[in-house]
Amino acid sequence: MASSVFHFAKERKKVYELAHNLRWSFDCPTQQFFAKLSPRVWDRSNHNPIAVLNEISEDELRSRLMNTELRAELNRLYQSQVDYLRRVRQPVGGLKHFEKHPVAYFSAEIGIHESLPIYSGGLGILSGDHTKSASDLGLNFVGVTLFYRQGYFIQRLNSDGWQLEEYLQQDHANLPVSLVVDEGGKPVKVQVQLGSSLVSVAAYKAVVGRSILYLLETNLPENEEHYRGLTSRVYGGDSTTRILQEIVLGIGGAKFLRELEYDPAVYHMNEGHSAFLTLELLHEEFLKGKNLSKAMNAVRKKCVFTTHTPVAAGHDRFTQDLINFSLSGFISSLGISLEEFMKFGRENPDDKAEHFCMTVLALKMSRAANAVSQLNGKVSREMWTGLYPGKKAEQVPIGHITNGIHSLTWQSMEARALLEKVGGPKWHDKLAKPAEWKKVIDKMSPEEVWALRYALRRRLIEFVRERMRRQQIRFGNSSDWVEKTLSADALTIGFSRRFATYKRAPLVFTDAVRASRLLGDTKRPVQIIFSGKAHPRDDAGKAFIQQVVRLSRDPRFVGHVVFLEDYDMGVARQLVAGCDVWLNNPRRPLEASGTSGEKIILNGGLNCSVMDGWWREAFNGKNGFAIGDDKDSKLPVDEQDMLDAESLYEVLEKHLVPTFYDRDASGLPSKWIKMIKESMKTIAPVYNTDRMVRDYINKYYLEK
Repeated sequence: MASSVFHFAKERKKVYELAHNLRWSFDCPTQQFFAKLSPRVWDRSNHNPIAVLNEISEDELRSRLMNTELRAELNRLYQSQVDYLRRVRQPVGGLKHFEKHPVAYFSAEIGIHESLPIYSGGLGILSGDHTKSASDLGLNFVGVTLFYRQGYFIQRLNSDGWQLEEYLQQDHANLPVSLVVDEGGKPVKVQVQLGSSLVSVAAYKAVVGRSILYLLETNLPENEEHYRGLTSRVYGGDSTTRILQEIVLGIGGAKFLRELEYDPAVYHMNEGHSAFLTLELLHEEFLKGKNLSKAMNAVRKKCVFTTHTPVAAGHDRFTQDLINFSLSGFISSLGISLEEFMKFGRENPDDKAEHFCMTVLALKMSRAANAVSQLNGKVSREMWTGLYPGKKAEQVPIGHITNGIHSLTWQSMEARALLEKVGGPKWHDKLAKPAEWKKVIDKMSPEEVWALRYALRRRLIEFVRERMRRQQIRFGNSSDWVEKTLSADALTIGFSRRFATYKRAPLVFTDAVRASRLLGDTKRPVQIIFSGKAHPRDDAGKAFIQQVVRLSRDPRFVGHVVFLEDYDMGVARQLVAGCDVWLNNPRRPLEASGTSGEKIILNGGLNCSVMDGWWREAFNGKNGFAIGDDKDSKLPVDEQDMLDAESLYEVLEKHLVPTFYDRDASGLPSKWIKMIKESMKTIAPVYNTDRMVRDYINKYYLEK
C-alpha cells in the first residue's frame, strides 16, 4: 500500500508541474491531456489546467492515473517538458552574455493564453509570443507586467448589436500563477509613492517554459481602498488611472526586480507605458553619487525601446498638473524641480505648454530604439525628428525589427500532425533553415493540403455555430436557424482584430449591392466571419461593430456574414486555423506591423491585405493578395477609403474568388494550393518570433 501511495504522489507531482508551467499553452498534447480529465471544466474555464485540477478530488485523480494508458501519456508529456527545459532547440550566439544578467522585458500587457486574461489585443499577444520564443531559444528572460484581476472585459452584444462590457474577478487560486514570497513564506513587497501615498506592490509569478513573468499587484490590505483596484483592469479608467498604473509598472517593476536581486543586462520597454522605469534606474545612479549627465548615460546603456504607434495622438501624454500630483514625491527624491522633470518627457524641453510624453522619455533614455516593421520605422523616424535637431528623418536613430508570431501557439493540431508526417517530429527546427523547410512543404501533396483545409474549415464552422447558439439562447431566441449558418464548402474569410476605426472593418460593405452579389453567389459562395472588441470608450469603434452585426441580420447577408462576440486568444486560434483568407484593410500606414495574418500561414490560410506593416515586406505576388499599391497616399480619408474599397472588390471578384473555385479534373483548386505552399515556404520561416527574438538579441540586447 505504501508503495502505491508513494507512486501516486510522484505521478501527481508531474501533473501539477505540467499545469503550472505555461509551456502547455503552446503544446497541444498537454492541453489534450488536461481536457480529458474534465472536458466540461476545460471548456467552461477557457481551457485552464488549474481549474480542471481544482475540480478533481485526490481520489479521482489517483483513480484516473491507475489507467496505464493515461499514466503512460502523462510520463511522455512530462519527459517532453523535461527535455524542453534541458535542451535549447535552436542555439543562438551571445546567450552566455545573459546567463547571470537577464533581459528584463516590460510591457503593459502580456498575452500568454486566454485563461490568463492580462492582455487586450495585439500588443499583449506579441509580448506573449516574444516571451515564448525567448524560452524556446534559451534566453535568460524576465517579463514584467500587471496582474489585472478583472482582465480587459468580457464582450456582450445587446439585441441591437451594441457592445456592452462585463468585468469578472479572477481568482489567482484558479490560475497558473503563484504569489512571490520570501524564504519565510511572506509576500515579497516593494513600496511606490503615488501622490501623497506609499502604495505596497506584490507580485504573482508565472512560468512560461524557461521564461519568468512577474505580474504586479496592488490589491493588498495595507493599501488605501482606491489603490487596491488600481491594477484591476487592462487600460481601465481615465488618465489618472493610466499614469498611476504606469508608475506601478515602471518604477514598481524595476524596484521589484531589484528586491529579488535581479541585475538585468538590458531593460526592454515594449511601448512607452513602462518608461518610468528609466527614472527609477536614474534614481539608483544618483544614489551611487553620479551627477545627472553621468547617471543618464549609465541608464541609457541599460535600456532599449520598441515603439509601435504610428500616430502622435496614440502616445501617452500627461499634463504637468497630473505629473505633479502623481510623482511629486518621486521628483523630490531625484533632487530636481518639476520643470526639470518635465523636460525628460518633452520633445521641446523649453516648451512649457507641452505635455509629458512617455515615448519621448523612452527615446531619450534608451541606447537604441526600434519600430516594428520597415514602413513603421520610416513613419516613426519622421514623427520624432524634433527630438534630434539637425538630423534629417532618415538619420533619426530608430531602426526596425518586423514583428512575428510564435508558430506553435497558433498552429492547429491538424496542421501540426500533417507537418510531422511529412517533415518528421523535428519539423519545427527546419523553420530556421529555409532550404530544409522548402523540402518539407514540397512533400505535402495537394490532396493532403486540401483535406487539411476542409477539416479546419469544418471545425471552425461548428465552433461558430455553437457560439452563436449560446448567444441566441441568452437572448431568449430560437437557435434552430443557426445550423444553416455558414457552409463547409464556401470560401471563408476572417476579419478579427481590435475594432478601431482606422482598421475599417465594414470596408467590404462600402457598396452593399456589390457585396451582396459577391457573398450571395450560389455557384461561388463567400462567407465572412468578424470578431473583435472596441475599447470601452471608443463609441466610433462600437458603432462599426453594430454596423457589422446589423448587416449580418440583413436578408442579403444572412448566413454569409457572422459577428462572433467576446474575441480572445481562444477564438483567435479557431479563426486563424479555419479561415481560408485573412482580410486586413487598415488605412496605410496606420498598421504598425500587424501579426494576425501571420498566424494563418502554418494552417494553410492566405492573406488579403493592404500593403502596410509586415505584409508589404512579405508579399511576393504569389503568396497571397494585395489591396492597393505600395505607395503613400495624400488623398482625403473618404477618397482613399473609396479607392481601397474598389481595389478590394477588384481583388475579390477577379482574382481571389475565381482562384479558389477554379478546380482541376480531380476537384482540387490547384492554383490555390500552389499559393498556400508558396505562402508557407516564404512567410513561415521569416515572420515568426524565433527570428524576431534572434534579431533583438543580435541588434539590440547585445550592447555594441
